[in-house]
Formats: sequence, structure tokens, C-alpha cells
Amino acid sequence: MTSNHFFFLCLIPLFFGHSIAVDVLKADQSINHTQAIVSAAEKFELGFFTQPKSSNFMYLGIWYKGLPDYVVWVANRDNPVLNSSATLKFNTHGNLILVNQTGQVFWSSNSTRTVLYPIAQLLDTGNFLLRESNSGPENYVWQSFDYPFDTLLPGMKLGWDSKTGLNRKLTSRRSQTDPSSGDLSYGVNTDGLPQLVVWKGNQTMFRGGPWYGDGFSRVRSKRANYIYNASFEISYSINDSNNGPSRAVLDSIGSVIYYVWTGGDKKWEIAYTFEGSGCNDYELCGNFGLCSSVLVASCGCLDGFEQKSAQNFSDGCVRKDEKICREGEGFRKISDVKWPDSTKKSVRLKVGIQNCETECLKDCFCLAYGKLEIPDIGPACVTWFDKLIDVRFVRDVGTGDDLFVRVAASELERSERKSIIVLVVVPIISVLIFLASISFYIVRNVRRRAKAADNGVTITEELIHENELEMPIAVIEAATNNFSISNKIGEGGFGPVYKGRLSSGQEIAVKKLAERSRQGMEEFKNEVHFISQLQHRNLVKLLGFCIHEEEILLIYEYMPNKSLDYFLFEDRRRSLLDWQMRIDIIIGIARGLLYLHRDSRLRIIHRDLKAANILLDSEMKPKISDFGIARMFGEYQMETKTDRVVGTYGYMSPEYIMEGCFSFKSDVYSFGVILLEIVSGKRNHGFFHSEHQLNLLGHAWKLWNEGKTLKLIDGVLGDQFQELEALKYINVGLLCVQARPKERPIMSYVLSMLENDNMPLIHPKEPGFYGERFVLSDINSLFSTSNNVTITLLDDGR
Repeated sequence: MTSNHFFFLCLIPLFFGHSIAVDVLKADQSINHTQAIVSAAEKFELGFFTQPKSSNFMYLGIWYKGLPDYVVWVANRDNPVLNSSATLKFNTHGNLILVNQTGQVFWSSNSTRTVLYPIAQLLDTGNFLLRESNSGPENYVWQSFDYPFDTLLPGMKLGWDSKTGLNRKLTSRRSQTDPSSGDLSYGVNTDGLPQLVVWKGNQTMFRGGPWYGDGFSRVRSKRANYIYNASFEISYSINDSNNGPSRAVLDSIGSVIYYVWTGGDKKWEIAYTFEGSGCNDYELCGNFGLCSSVLVASCGCLDGFEQKSAQNFSDGCVRKDEKICREGEGFRKISDVKWPDSTKKSVRLKVGIQNCETECLKDCFCLAYGKLEIPDIGPACVTWFDKLIDVRFVRDVGTGDDLFVRVAASELERSERKSIIVLVVVPIISVLIFLASISFYIVRNVRRRAKAADNGVTITEELIHENELEMPIAVIEAATNNFSISNKIGEGGFGPVYKGRLSSGQEIAVKKLAERSRQGMEEFKNEVHFISQLQHRNLVKLLGFCIHEEEILLIYEYMPNKSLDYFLFEDRRRSLLDWQMRIDIIIGIARGLLYLHRDSRLRIIHRDLKAANILLDSEMKPKISDFGIARMFGEYQMETKTDRVVGTYGYMSPEYIMEGCFSFKSDVYSFGVILLEIVSGKRNHGFFHSEHQLNLLGHAWKLWNEGKTLKLIDGVLGDQFQELEALKYINVGLLCVQARPKERPIMSYVLSMLENDNMPLIHPKEPGFYGERFVLSDINSLFSTSNNVTITLLDDGR
């Protein structure tokens, strides 16, 4: 994956190339906002910076030399200096202090030890340390590595050190433009068997699995170092990547992302990500539950257990046979799992034990065991008591661990009977399936090749004007590692989507037409024909297409931040969309839509505008995508009718659903829905409120009439917005979703209202399709009438 990722700390350095020394600050020296310290090999730089939107707040920080946009450490993150007269110097006890012009201290190294001849040094590791001038760096008095920001650098350690009494953790920033401490942290939980954990406050969000002798389960990596010595240190660190810049960052939604700098491409690239969601969410399936994730997370029970509640998987599971510690009990092996939570009250580690099964059976309260091989020590057993929490299958076979769960004798007997049946029946069925598969494959292959040949000729002839966009299949296969599963990044109505990299270094997204796709050849030709002739900063760019035998492919520019719905409708990610960012996205969509309606030579109606079709680039700029069902209008054409209504429920206009009529105003309606979704952080379709049965549009209309319009604003925004601006945007959103097309503004007027504070606003009327139940009954009634309209509802994520 690319690291054209927007989670960085944007800053404005305040110095102007003036360094007081190569890498040190001596006792009689200080630095102000015009100066900086540079490490000996010029890898890191320490200096002052401000935020673009808070230029009065000054911070002392460290960043990679030449890459100032990515701060790796901040001294005074929670106590910025409020003017440009900050100075870093030594006090009379030899401590480093950060003061303003009046001498007020904003930060201190705060060492209890007096340093007689102090020196501060910035190392090429990014570590800033305080020491006596006549001693080496290894004899430091204080070091920045012991007080992490949100970034883990090579050589830096997370975890507990008894010598200093510190438990070092990464702490997230409040937002991408605010370096102050957020409520998320990442470190080593040393309560029991050590395990890597992301916390929100004191609550575990997700964990990487426990220590496994030579590393941490599920996060073992050649880039990581693991130290486990219970007498003095339990820690985790990362190695450098080919001696180039690298870092692991805890972002504002709790993901830990490991970046490496690619000098040739001059960008940060994501090497791997440790993140929550789905099965990684802590205790998703409750006690004794087992989570499995293919496309979505699903909960089951460990062997010998059954669901406690059929309605609520989070209630967990209970034993089928409650009587334990009886003769004949044994263990069921579950392979490729993340071991259960291993806090002190539930786990025990014994070293030098050869037979873990016997060890567990000795204790009636032992529920499960796992085996370890500790380097330089030997075999060990991990046994669990009390309950088994947060167990999940890992995605990649062979990368998980084996867990042996204690079960009653009756469960073992049932398993043996099943095994006998399986041994007899499975071979017979397998042979029959094999023969049937061969026959099916031969017939299907003949048909597919004939059909593909016909389609290929037809499509290529029709797209002859776009033939400069045609790409060889070999180029695409090389870019996507032959459509490797590791390159797959999603799936929509068209089919699977793969990430790739061309030989030029450009990153691409490849859509591969699936046989079962509801989007056929007409949609494919639409996509190629329209996008190839459209150029606008707020439209996704089509790089090419490919037709090879049965393969039909579309190649786009890669969008690293996925789509708007990925952020907008997920609680943690939504908080990253601040008010200004949401406004910029709304304006960008409006400009792209105006280009389609008025400024492009084709005059196009999109017909499937929705949050899932708004892609976000590395700077979170919106780009409208998916033109498969778009229609081109003539210069004076304003409306047309179809007997095939295709679109996404919640975004289609009333006249389109009810009568098959669509126009530019149909897109305006969809835009209004998206605008209200962006402002509120809620999805229109499926919106729920305890006091009424209205959808999001109806809820917004209700608040407008009650004079409570600002209650629609997403609660995570706090007081970021200006009231008049927020009211204007909601007003425009309601105007766009009016029931009658003629009462909706055209996009040029919409954009003028949004961008011009002096533009007169019209009072909205009742929106169309504002009651969830009303819409469903109307749609259903269409199928019982003779209006000859076919409705195809697409998924939100198409």
C-alpha cells in the first residue's frame, strides 16, 4: 500500500537554515525559534514549529531532516508556547527547559539528578538526550525515547523498564492538525503474559496477541525486536529498514501503521498495518467465542461450547456440558488462531514443562493450553483459567498459533463418531465432485471463450476512439502480481478491485469484471467512453482498459484513502473528518458535478451519486467515480425517461423511482442526500431515531421546522463549525432534496450558495421521500402496477 496517507502532522518550521552546532547544545548555549539542532549524519532535526491553523501555538519537535511534515517527537505537545519567543536552554540544575520571553517554563526534562556539566545531543536515531559532557551517550541522564509521542522509531522501545520505572507507550494526537494528547495509546500490557494492546483510555480496543517466546503473536516481523526479561525489562521495538527512514505511527483512529521511506519514489510507503475493526475488535464475540472473518466478522463458539443467546453474539458462549473435571476429558486442537487474552488473572506461564496436556488436566480450573519454545530457555506451557476471551482465526494460514481447548468426554466421543462417518463418506463425495467439476469446467470454458471472443471484437470496435487507453494484459498482471489475493483491496458491483504498481512506479486500481456482476457490457463501455473524455480534478481518472479473452478490466488512478463512506459511516474514522475537511469535500463534489452537468462537452447525468462513489485522494480531495450507468444529454435536452431504473436506495430521487424520469435535477437530489450525510455523519438509508420513523431527510426537515437545525450536526465535531455557515449548508442540502424537480436548484446555483456568503437563500419545502416506511411501500407498489418500470437497487458499497 502507499503511504500517500493523510494522517500526518502538518507543520510550519520556524527556523531558516541556521543550526547552532552539528548535533549538540552546550551548557552556555540556547536555541530560539530561528535555530535548529541537526544530528551528526544529518538524519534528524530538532527545532520549533507551528500548526497552519494555530500559528500562535509553538512546539519543540523532532523530524526527519528534509521531511518536516512528519514530526516524530514533540516536547510540549500539551503545553504550547503562545508566542514566537520560545527558547530551549539549561536551568541551574542542568535540566533542559523550554521558556517564553518572561521566563515561564512550558516544558522541562525534569530529571531528579543534577547535571554539573550538561550537554544535550540529538543522535542519528532521532533520540534527543541529556548527559554529562564528559560521558558517552550510553550514560544519559534523560532521553526523549523514554517519553514517546505517537511515533515509534527504530531503536526506541515500548514497554516496562524497572530501572526507570517507566511504562513507555505511544499516545495518539488529538487530530492530524493538533499534536496534543488524544485518548488512544499503544504499548505492551505487562499484566500477565505480555501482549501488544491499543487502549482507548483504560479500555482495550484491540490487541495483537500475547508474547510467544520469540515475539508477539500476530505481529511477528523481521522488522521487530522483542525483549522479555521479567526481572528488568519487557519491551517491543522495530528495526531500521535498509538503513533508510522508517517509523510506526499510532493514528487518531487507533491503527498502528509501519511506514518506510522509498527514496526513489520520494514518499512514505505502508509496510504493514496493525488495526482494529471486525474480528480485531476486543471481545467482539464474548466469553468462549471464536471470531472468523472472510468478508465480514462472524461469531461462533469454541469446541464444547454453544451460544448463550441466539440474538446477541456478544453475550458469548457457555459450556454444553457444565460438569467438568471428570474422567475421560481431553482437548480439541484449534489451529491458526490468535491466543486468548492473557492478563494475569486468566493465564499462567510455566517453563521447562514437556507435557502441557498433563499439566492442564492436573488443574480442574484449567480451560486451555498452548505451547511455547523460548529461545535459550526451552519448552514452556501457557495455561488459561477463568475464561477465554478474544479468540479469532487469523487470515493467513500458518501464521496463527495452536490452542488446545478442554472438552468433556461426551464431546470427544461425538467427534470420534463424526470422524468415522467422514472417513467413509468424504472420499466418495470427493470423487463425484471431482468428476462433475471436470465436466463443468470443460463446458464452461468452451462457452466462455466463444462469448469472450464475440464480446472482445464488439467492444474493441465500439471503443476504437479510445484505443490509446488499451493496456496489454501482461502489464496489468505484472502490476498486480497476477491478481494476487494480497493485492485485492475491495469488491464492488463491477467485481473485485486490485491494487497494482506499473513499471513507471505509478500506483493503480484495477477493476475486474466478475461473471456475476450486475454491470454488463453496456456499463463497461459507458465507463470507458465517458471517463476517457472527461478531465476534472474532482473526477476519478481512467488510465486504461483491457479486454483479454474472458478478462475485462478497468484501470484507474489509485485512491489511497478509499471512499467517503469508509470514513463517514464508521465511528472512529468519522472523527478524522473535521468541519473544514467536510466543507472541502462538499465543495469538491459540487464542482465535479457542475463540470458534468454544464462545463464538459458531453453534459452527463451520473445517476448513481452516493458516498461510496466519492473516492478520496492522498489529500482527502473528493473524486466522483463509477460512470457505469451515466447518461449523456444533448445541448438542449433537460429530461428523459427509462423503463429500467437502476440506482442505490436512499440516493435516488422520487421521480426517478416512481416514474423512471431522470434529469440533472436527479443528480442534485443525490448531492443533497450526500451533503446532509456529510454534515450529520449519518447514513440516509437505515437512519434510526428513537422518537420517530423518519429517515435522515425527514429528521433534518423536522429539526428545521422546530428551529433546532444545528442538532443535525455530527456530535464529534464539537464547536469546530460556525453556526451561520452550518445553517447555510443544511439549508442548501434541504433545497437539493425537494420533492419536485423544478423546486431544486441547478448545480451552478448550488455552488454559488455554498461559496458565497452574500447569496440569498430560499426557504426549503418538505423533502421528497422523507419517511422510511412511505418509501418502502411506494417501491413495493411499483411491482404490482402496470407502469412497466424495472427497478434494480444497488448496494451502498457498489
